[in-house]
Amino acid sequence: MKILLVEDDKKLSIAVGMRIRSFGHNCTIAHDAITAISQVVAQQPDLIIVDINLPGGDGFLVAERVQSLPNHSAAPIIFITASKKPGLRERATEVGASAFLEKPFDSTCLLEAIEATTITGSMSWEIPQ
Repeated sequence: MKILLVEDDKKLSIAVGMRIRSFGHNCTIAHDAITAISQVVAQQPDLIIVDINLPGGDGFLVAERVQSLPNHSAAPIIFITASKKPGLRERATEVGASAFLEKPFDSTCLLEAIEATTITGSMSWEIPQ
């Protein structure tokens, strides 16, 4: 499966990208919202994992733009964030999140979210609070 990881923390993106690859998936990394949208068009990922706080626009903007692109609107999106700001989970649901993970998360939770999302495509799975 082709996965696009959108994370501005370069060390974290390398670590998470390595874990995704260890699960047997292809992983492309973008570090900002603008690059993410370009990568969606160029790579046509099967799944997008996006941080909420990004340079060039937040993860919600990325989700909205992706959903407006022809032939890309069906790619499930998993949101990740370290922010504890109220309402983020609800906002993610509003823009069609398939899953929502709060940092730090372990690789088992990430794998479960990826597997559940690719099976159902909907927010039927989420990390316990």
